[in-house]
Amino acid sequence: MTMTSAQPGDFSRCSYILGGTLRHVASTLSGLTRAKGGTAAVEFALAVPVLLGLLVPVVDLGIAFSQQIQVQQAAQAGAQYAAGHPWNTNSSTKIADAVTAASTQPGIAATPAPSQMCGCPTSGAVAAASCGSTCANGNIAGYYVTVNAQLPYAPQLPYSLLGQSVTLTAQSTVRIR
Repeated sequence: MTMTSAQPGDFSRCSYILGGTLRHVASTLSGLTRAKGGTAAVEFALAVPVLLGLLVPVVDLGIAFSQQIQVQQAAQAGAQYAAGHPWNTNSSTKIADAVTAASTQPGIAATPAPSQMCGCPTSGAVAAASCGSTCANGNIAGYYVTVNAQLPYAPQLPYSLLGQSVTLTAQSTVRIR
């Protein structure tokens, strides 16, 4: 290996190269302040948490409403079964089986148990009456079966208003005679 001594123009050439590199770095840094290419990515990164914060509860509510509809349909299926089969000692169990079979949701139950009562129809409800008695409208009191369905629902995220779990309920009443 040969050692050479520095020549008179070598230092100026080195400072020229170093100065050029520094100027290039400085111009690149100043160009970043004017660049618009990464702005969209930064805005997207800032907006995603906000959008997800809005989207997740909306999806969760949609799932809850869908399950509420399934609970209502299960109660109606139990009432439909009751309308087609005469009431006997096994009816409560058979109607409860119809409720659970009508839904694919695990945990759905016919609670409280289906019941039969005599009553007179009023505006939006059935008033209890003695079987065979005459109602206010002049008709004879009918036999009604009330079917209930319940399903526990746990939200995907804990909400302060709902708590950890909510019980979705539905009730259907049908006149059988």
